[in-house]
Amino acid sequence: MLGYLGPAGTFSHQAALDWSGGKEETTEFKTINAAIRAVNEGKITHAIVPIENSIEGAVNVTLDMLAFDVDLYITGEYVLKISQNLLAARGADDIKKIVSHPQAVGQCAKILNSKYSFADIEYSDSTAAAAKQAASDCSVACIGSKALSDIYGLKIIEPDCGDDKSNSTRFVIIEKTPSTAVTGADKSSIAFTLDNKPGSLYEALKLFKDSGINMTKIESRPVKTHLGTYVFFIDIDGNIDDADVYFALDRVKRHTSFYKFLGSYKKAENV
Repeated sequence: MLGYLGPAGTFSHQAALDWSGGKEETTEFKTINAAIRAVNEGKITHAIVPIENSIEGAVNVTLDMLAFDVDLYITGEYVLKISQNLLAARGADDIKKIVSHPQAVGQCAKILNSKYSFADIEYSDSTAAAAKQAASDCSVACIGSKALSDIYGLKIIEPDCGDDKSNSTRFVIIEKTPSTAVTGADKSSIAFTLDNKPGSLYEALKLFKDSGINMTKIESRPVKTHLGTYVFFIDIDGNIDDADVYFALDRVKRHTSFYKFLGSYKKAENV
């Protein structure tokens, strides 16, 4: 059973269908948090959740939960091209409010600030939840996928209105058991914290350089319990079953005050 952020018509729903090829049974959840917890509690086998957008950056709820709240592994990834649209009920002619998921709102900041600055902005749990609201209120517009127009009977007011036409979102598949497959085109993800002393981050990252390992991403998030203390999320090329990667990660682990291996998995093919 594959979980995703629903309801039908969200980009997460589209990613679930695309990644699975429509061959897996899927189930929707109201929030990313709920989908991740369902995997952790064994209610579903895996979930596909957004972790990074090319415009808005990290999806913080996903990073925070993987680091602090659950014991799950990333076992795959999928990159979805995102085309945001401004939609409203077919009879709408006086838009007073625009509703959508915070990520969607952020991805359309330019047009909202220039052309719709008069409208109130309201956040929803998902783009599909926003579409439901717009379908029942002619003063409300929503931001989301073109599919929402068919599902909820909406008209597209502003097609493909995102800030960047190359907008894309990286999704990860999470499970209770780490992937053991080695494909030769893998990446590995870890999370860690460091002692607050000069050069600690430099020393940790230098271990990758010294091992000839390419680091593809670094992200930081506050640990929330201590001001000024951060957890770092790192993606590197290679699989933990590769000797160079294994020993490099082991050395990094010994330099950290908190360390969590988040998984090795095949890189997305559709980047």
